[in-house]
Amino acid sequence: MQDAPIPSADELRALLAEIAGMHMPYGKYGPNTYPPDGCPLMDLPTEYLDWFWQRGWPKGKLGRLMEQTLLIKNSGLDKLFDPFRAANGGRRKYPRKS
Repeated sequence: MQDAPIPSADELRALLAEIAGMHMPYGKYGPNTYPPDGCPLMDLPTEYLDWFWQRGWPKGKLGRLMEQTLLIKNSGLDKLFDPFRAANGGRRKYPRKS
């Protein structure tokens, strides 16, 4: 098995920007709970991403970006998203349960 090539700094920046710009389009963290667009992928809890990892990622770009988000967070690199959060007014807060 061959390791994936290490991305360049520009490729990593582009990936982080793509993750930061995508929102969860459905489900627990979708637009019904986080109007108007859903929770940004970068702010999804790792437990939620783990759930998808165990049961299968969504198909296409969404699943690929969710998987990359989990890898980044599990590697202790969540702070890489801080500049994107700062530009958007901070981390999305999760609604309190009644």
